Amino acid sequence: MTDIAATTFPSTFLWGASTAPHQIEGGNVGSDFWANEGRVPGMERSGDACDSYHRYAEDMQLLAGAGCTAYRFGIEWARIEPEEGLFSNAELAHYRRMIDTALELGLTPVVTLHHFTNPRWFAERGGWLADDAVDLFTRYVERVTRILDGVEWVVTMNEPNMLSMMTAMGRDMAVRAQAASSAEQDGGEWTSPTVDNGPRPVQLPTPDPEIGQVFVRAHHAAREVLRARTTAKVGWSVANRAYQARPGGEEKMRELSWAWEDLYLAGSAGDDFVGVQSYSVQYVTADGIEPYPDHPDNTLVGTAYRPDALGVAVRHTHEVTGLPILVTENGIATGDDSRRIAYTTGALEGLAAAMADGVTVHGYLHWSLLDNYEWGHWAPTFGLVAVDRETFVRTPKPSLAWLGGVAKRGQL
Repeated sequence: MTDIAATTFPSTFLWGASTAPHQIEGGNVGSDFWANEGRVPGMERSGDACDSYHRYAEDMQLLAGAGCTAYRFGIEWARIEPEEGLFSNAELAHYRRMIDTALELGLTPVVTLHHFTNPRWFAERGGWLADDAVDLFTRYVERVTRILDGVEWVVTMNEPNMLSMMTAMGRDMAVRAQAASSAEQDGGEWTSPTVDNGPRPVQLPTPDPEIGQVFVRAHHAAREVLRARTTAKVGWSVANRAYQARPGGEEKMRELSWAWEDLYLAGSAGDDFVGVQSYSVQYVTADGIEPYPDHPDNTLVGTAYRPDALGVAVRHTHEVTGLPILVTENGIATGDDSRRIAYTTGALEGLAAAMADGVTVHGYLHWSLLDNYEWGHWAPTFGLVAVDRETFVRTPKPSLAWLGGVAKRGQL
């Protein structure tokens, strides 16, 4: 256990929770992910999600009422620009009302401009693989800067390393679909690969570094616009792998660290901060990533129960970037809220120890405020607040009051 002095956080430390628009808003019919929900076998639909598009004020009131001081939420590109070149002033006004509501409640808004989903028209014209993808994203960012007055923290993109991997998977699926079409036209047979969308972890393909560089360019272009037109601190958030090497796996870990994480951390050079997002540790052998073994303590998404992952991720990010850090996501998929409190306690102890060793951290934002749509499935529950999917009634869990208490005291 960390001593009590090390578990005291600065008075300016941000305490709160995070959400993503597609996962909580509902009715995001203009996005590419909405379209895929109707096509990919095994995927549940997001539908009305948590109806937070209409109930955002209630969600923020729960967070502020518990004693938290910050809320990370996203702006949905597919709503702002539903057709190429057509921008919605009504949707811009909606997100400005969200910013104003947060400020009125004493919550520091941490605004994310891109959280995995794209407008459907953008995806259909080539998405991030199109030659003008960065220009189109930059144009969207320029329009959004009109509503960012008073926003102190902006995350340009959420987990570009995961987005790079997802983009490559989409490209490969399109190639297979074309092969299937050609086989049918030629009278041959084609067997579609099995798609496993279950909540257990699978071995994901390593992100393509060339695609990763596209996101680095997009981030830098967005940063330039934001610095010219706002006073916000600018950064992006990276999905931290929290790798640990088995004996003999050190070289392989360095190789995977670059492709999965360090390329994007290097892309943070010149930023005001970098977002750390961590959930569990992954071991690496000489052959690659070691699958999570079955264990009674595994989470609802099959990952190992490792609250120390946050400390590992924060230290690695500090070593690579030297930048101030904002923990933009950390949490656990569990139906047992006492485990959520225990996990978060351990995570914060590791965070405090890293800070005591000289790592600059500006805040901790828990994933997630609400039990929400987890990118294809409803079963994994990460939230501090339960949501009835028929009535949308919010029921705060003990973990929300617990985190608010930590925030008010400034210590564990």
